[in-house]
Amino acid sequence: MVAAAEIEDVFRRERSRVLATTIRVCGGDFELAEELVQEAFVAALEGWSSGLPDEPRAWLLGVAKHKAIDAIRRRVRYRDREAAMALEQDVREDLAAEPGEIGVPDDRLRLVFTCCHPALAREAQVALTLRTLCGLTTEEIARAFLVPAATMAQRLVRAKSKIKEARIPYEVPPAAALPERMDAVMQVVYLVFNEGYAATSGCALVRRELCGEAIRLGRLLVELADAPEARGLLALMLLHDSRRLARTDDDGELVLLEDQDRARWDRALIDEGLVLVEQALRGGAARGGPGVGPYAVQAAIAAVHARAPRACDTDWPQIAALYAVLLARWPTPVVALNHAVAIAFAAPGGLAAGLAMIDRLRDELAEYHVFHAARADLLRRLGRRAEAAAAYRLALARVGGDAERRFLERRLREVAPDGAAC
Repeated sequence: MVAAAEIEDVFRRERSRVLATTIRVCGGDFELAEELVQEAFVAALEGWSSGLPDEPRAWLLGVAKHKAIDAIRRRVRYRDREAAMALEQDVREDLAAEPGEIGVPDDRLRLVFTCCHPALAREAQVALTLRTLCGLTTEEIARAFLVPAATMAQRLVRAKSKIKEARIPYEVPPAAALPERMDAVMQVVYLVFNEGYAATSGCALVRRELCGEAIRLGRLLVELADAPEARGLLALMLLHDSRRLARTDDDGELVLLEDQDRARWDRALIDEGLVLVEQALRGGAARGGPGVGPYAVQAAIAAVHARAPRACDTDWPQIAALYAVLLARWPTPVVALNHAVAIAFAAPGGLAAGLAMIDRLRDELAEYHVFHAARADLLRRLGRRAEAAAAYRLALARVGGDAERRFLERRLREVAPDGAAC
């Protein structure tokens, strides 16, 4: 007897890949595909009671595809018969096709390139892909873009409607068209990794399956487009992921970078990442044009941390200089925040300078919990405990993940005059 929870776990792991393929066979109709995949899951609850199939994903995909044919047949009664028959033929051809016959042999990457169609606004491309690719909630995506959830929900609805109404083709663009989509695709992959690396909601700090999938897609991008910035992105993810085991203690509590046991860092990932960083930096400088890209610069920053045997050996002046480059070429409030933190640790007396720089970002990052947490930490280090407590309370009011919340509560208890966490 297979428990419903076990089936739900399989569905959670396989949903996005099954959905990606189903969207393709439905001609880009997101709503129909999502409905059919849900129906396939209901069928699995009924059909897997005596045991899981050998290939659960293939089973779910087969059910979803055949339900697509049934749905198309039903539409014949209400819509243009000729168009419905043509779509049914496309589905039947897809059912008969060998995997190797379809362009890039990865449906999820195919979906990423489809959603990142230049006919959509950049943020819509990325947001829709995050929602469809890995099932991130609207709230999680909104946090990634620092916008209200209602605003993000509207963008997602508009993006889906535009793909359907404009009949944007569900296909990987030809090689000549890859560059115009690559920036958005890399942003998608990086944001998937970010949500996995520091989950914005839930009990666990790290969502390992998201990190793993982002790295897998990053490797595919390096193969698909042998570009320096793709290597920079992969390097950045590998170097961050190398610290995964040290980021929480045995009780699942958050451990800051400066307090981590560096013996637990994955040296194989670090070594691979360092090679990729060098390739990205050399390749970006050699190709001219815009030169080294933002992921390569961020990977170089991560490499400085990776090379330091102890926290006290970290070359903070170099990190501050790299963030200055990043800020000059790709200015965003979050980059400015990271630059300010680096300045705080780069030289004696830097704490006050870093805090002043952070304070100038107050209006732009007022709803970003990391802004308040960073400000609180510098105030704590400066001995301004009451102000630090107030900043920690502001961070707690905005944080989503449980592990980060517990860490901030511990910090607040350390600095609050009355010892209270709230």
